Amino acid sequence: MSVWFTADTHFGHARVIAFCRGPFLSVGEMDAALIRNWNVRVQPSDAVYHLGDFSFGDKAAVRRYRERLNGRINLVRGNHEKKSRDFNGIFESVADLSEITITVAGAGQRVALCHYAMRVWPHSHHRRWHLYGHSHGTLRDDPHALSLDVGEDCWDYAPVSAAQILRKMAAKEWRPVDHHGRGETEESAS
Repeated sequence: MSVWFTADTHFGHARVIAFCRGPFLSVGEMDAALIRNWNVRVQPSDAVYHLGDFSFGDKAAVRRYRERLNGRINLVRGNHEKKSRDFNGIFESVADLSEITITVAGAGQRVALCHYAMRVWPHSHHRRWHLYGHSHGTLRDDPHALSLDVGEDCWDYAPVSAAQILRKMAAKEWRPVDHHGRGETEESAS
């Protein structure tokens, strides 16, 4: 089983093409490409964390898109999901903010998941990652923060693997931005 992250698929959302999806000429073309890219990478038993703005449609439309995608999808609500809170039976879990631990490169990694980017997040001073969406790649990546935009626009319109994220995080020169963690590691602070 692999672990994947994504955000901002905006299935069925025509206006997103004008805002940030230049290569697509229609909603049908965009949806087909996103579903194809997803299913080429994600296997049915894989875990997927979708960090919001899954679809612009009603519950029935959300269900139809979900049924076409591989993986066990956990949704962290975005601004497009605020209209409806009833996603029972569609996703494995639904939350506004989620904190998980994944295994990547043989080690446990704690991760804070939110639709929105944050400057600090729970345990950011202990090297916890923060993954987000919403911004469609418009925020400058901070080379000193263990945070990353996992939106489709940033990853060739496809989910990103935990291994890909690890490579990005390993290239950063982490510096805590608040008063916590001066010289502490996750292990020494526990």
